[in-house]
Amino acid sequence: MIKFVLRRIILLVPILLGVVTVTFILMYVIPGDPVLALVGERYDEETLEAKRRELGLDQPLFKQYLGYLGRVSRMDLGRSFITGRPVTESIAERFPRTLTLALSAMLLAVSGGILAGALAAWGRFPWLGRSMMTLSLVGVSIPVFWLGLLLIFLFSIKLSLLPPSGYGGGSWRYLILPAITLSFASLATIARVTRSGFLDTGGEDFVRTARAKGLGESKVLGKHILRNALIPVVTIVGTDFGSYLSGSVLTESIFGWPGLGRFIVQAILKRDFPVIQGSILFMAVLFVIVNLLVDLSYGIIDPRVRRMGGAS
Repeated sequence: MIKFVLRRIILLVPILLGVVTVTFILMYVIPGDPVLALVGERYDEETLEAKRRELGLDQPLFKQYLGYLGRVSRMDLGRSFITGRPVTESIAERFPRTLTLALSAMLLAVSGGILAGALAAWGRFPWLGRSMMTLSLVGVSIPVFWLGLLLIFLFSIKLSLLPPSGYGGGSWRYLILPAITLSFASLATIARVTRSGFLDTGGEDFVRTARAKGLGESKVLGKHILRNALIPVVTIVGTDFGSYLSGSVLTESIFGWPGLGRFIVQAILKRDFPVIQGSILFMAVLFVIVNLLVDLSYGIIDPRVRRMGGAS
């Protein structure tokens, strides 16, 4: 297991180098000039040139790239073209809000998805299984922005129960609608995967053997069926949670949630290169770390994976 972790950490270096390189190149390929966005409509060539020299954009592209690599190696993501603040400070300010939203959404998705999938696989009430699967199909199909607008219309405009947008100083009332919106697709997917896992695992020989030994149904479900059915669920959780942490752009934009996703959208609109590059690099690191933790969790859930890791 230690060798596996070290191998993944070493592989992190070329991945991040690729992210840095691709992001840097894309900033100069996409239309738009950050200097023009700064000086506005009324400008002269002298002002443009002075601003480019100030931002270091007058240097050859390769020299800018080497300078950016040097700053990244020192954990310096640069300063915003617009505000002049260090990018690391801006990310540190907004990431806890995205983390709060991501954890809330994933808690809803995991608990609701596993419960719905288990109930759908439970054969005593076929209508319940069909209802759960129909709901999960809707959850997978409906676009995030449309669901968010529907929830705002119903709970904020019609029923006046919850605020339509904003942060509210971290109040839980402002968290409910964006968390539900963000979690819905994951909840539906987890429900379908959990149901399939329950049905497939329930017919395995070791489950029949456990029942033949006289184990109670609760122990068979919890220790044997659920534990094996959770393995594909963990993969979904890791992938979705990584994307949540990377900034849920649509959800945060719809609900005015001041997290990483909305921060990146604003930076793109203003052509704020250091903010875009630094935020994307930060998101890439998060995504790789989350996937590493998911891989390690397989050994905890399934002892067979742990033995295979030790053998390698």
